[in-house]
Formats: sequence, structure tokens, C-alpha cells
Amino acid sequence: MSSLEMYNNAFKESFGVEEKELEGLEYQGVTNWDSVGHMNLIAALEESFDIMMDTDDIIDFSSYEKGREILAKYGKVIQ
Repeated sequence: MSSLEMYNNAFKESFGVEEKELEGLEYQGVTNWDSVGHMNLIAALEESFDIMMDTDDIIDFSSYEKGREILAKYGKVIQ
């Protein structure tokens, strides 16, 4: 599975969205991306990519696109 597929699956499973909805998706942009959903997403990403995000990065993780930038800081290029 590619890094992009793992990344997208974390969003789809955490929020129950379709792949076509991911581009431009932002925090609270769908009902399930609330504070609890946010932590579920972070947990899924940390497990999938075998990383532990800093608190500042978890707080800054505000959109699908921003998440890609944050994961790049951990050496995880999403493509």
C-alpha cells in the first residue's frame, strides 16, 4: 500500500468520507471531524506511519493538505 493510500484510508475510516471529498477537507468540514474525530485520525496516522506526533503538530493538523506537510516533517512523504 502506498503512503497516499494509507493517508487517505485514515481519513476515510476516521470520518466516513469518500476519496473524492478529501481534497480541501478541513477541520470541522464534516460532522465527524470534531475534537474526538481529530484524535481518532491522529491515532490512525501514527499507527499507519509508525510515528508519534508532537502536540504542536496535532494542533496544527487543520486540513487534508496541512496534514501532508506535517507528515513530511516526520520523513513521511505522501505521494
